[in-house]
Amino acid sequence: MITIVDYGLGNISAFSTMYKRMGIATRRATQAAELEGATHVILPGVGSFDHAMHLLQASGMREPLDELVRQGEVPVLGICVGMQILADSSDEGRERGLGWVPGRVRHLASQPAAANLPMPHMGWNDVIPQPGAPLFQGLDGDWRFYFLHSYYFEPEDGADAAAAAGYGLDFCCSVQRGKVFGVQCHPEKSHHWGAALLRNFAEL
Repeated sequence: MITIVDYGLGNISAFSTMYKRMGIATRRATQAAELEGATHVILPGVGSFDHAMHLLQASGMREPLDELVRQGEVPVLGICVGMQILADSSDEGRERGLGWVPGRVRHLASQPAAANLPMPHMGWNDVIPQPGAPLFQGLDGDWRFYFLHSYYFEPEDGADAAAAAGYGLDFCCSVQRGKVFGVQCHPEKSHHWGAALLRNFAEL
């Protein structure tokens, strides 16, 4: 069962609706007990890094999610801020992240190539996956997604970068470490590209 973590951030209904159209069942988890039996976990998020970490901790789901990741048997997908909190830390706040994918979240404008560009980075953009990246299969390399963000994930190990996009600079827009995945874009707003990504995740 695909379980969507509802800790107060992210459009849970949008993901449920997309999966319903594919004939794939989902459920919403608002407390630790509802994570039991999950075959896949989606960690959505919008807003700021610290706020997301505070809400996740307050939900009581942080520790069982940590345990799921330690066991390494259940694929987990972080989306937007849900991807950013996979990191160790962020330039946006002071809280420690989940640390599931070692790295730091940086402000796009901190890089000279993007310093004079409008922030946030908003709209459609091409995504270039790494060869064999499992979330990006089936569209012959033609991937476009909707973005709305000012921060990007800088993985400690470049091998954890699963895809890149460009906004002044080429930045990591998807990560993968074991069965932990993250995407900076909004697949729920990205038409058939987003649906393909979510289906690929469900089929892992």
